[in-house]
Amino acid sequence: MTASHAGQASDKVFGPEAYSKKRGRLKKAIYEDELARLQVELVKLQEWIKQTGERVVVIFEGRDAAGKGGVIKRITESTNPRIVRVVALGTPSDREKTQWFFQRYVEHLPAAGEMVLFDRSWYNRAGVERVMGFATEEQVQEFMRSCPQFERMLVRSGIRLIKYWFSVSDEVQEERFQDRIATPTKRWKLSPMDIQSRAKWQEYSRAKDEMFAHTDIKQAPWMVVNADIKRHARLNCISHLLDTIPYEDLTPDPIELPPRPENQGGYVRPPMDEQTFVPARY
Repeated sequence: MTASHAGQASDKVFGPEAYSKKRGRLKKAIYEDELARLQVELVKLQEWIKQTGERVVVIFEGRDAAGKGGVIKRITESTNPRIVRVVALGTPSDREKTQWFFQRYVEHLPAAGEMVLFDRSWYNRAGVERVMGFATEEQVQEFMRSCPQFERMLVRSGIRLIKYWFSVSDEVQEERFQDRIATPTKRWKLSPMDIQSRAKWQEYSRAKDEMFAHTDIKQAPWMVVNADIKRHARLNCISHLLDTIPYEDLTPDPIELPPRPENQGGYVRPPMDEQTFVPARY
């Protein structure tokens, strides 16, 4: 199967009956079936990247709580972390702050046969660093000038560069913030920086608009994902990714396992009561 087929869904799957009447989103069972189908295609894409020596970079940007992490998680659930790597860099160290701005990102770029997913990227400079005052206006303007040149260099070197911006409305972002506060397993996702940025919606909007004006280039255009409905955003983004890369199905043929050899060495397993086992609580 080639990429031209991967992202297409039948009319039957996406007919009106596939959506809930109340909230207008894909029903859970249909969403899970379609996600499973796309994850099979992601494994085929992974194998193609490995065998052809392709280098792929996928950038995930957007507002806080826009759903970037959820899409990345669904991409990596069935793929090999040695081939499909996630890069999510923290605050730069004092040493890194003195380096060329793109330097700490360059070391994470893919080698042959790898795909790297950047959970936020060098675009921090034009977004959070600018809005929160961590970068000077001179640094921001230099980024706007040099980023398109840097990305064109990556593309000329043979890297496939794909950029996604996850767009979420103010109301939906607020709902997700409240959900994170109420859910202990999600509370870690809400950082102090997220709380501060909550009051700067318009500043982030203006920063994003200017960033797009400078960096939405022909060689690496921005692709906007409507992320108000998580299920739709995940399927739309993954299917677009599959459509963007002209992969082929290079999945190896099934392997027929040979018969297991008999115990020719006379091995005897130690008594079970001599080993310490995890308590069987379930």
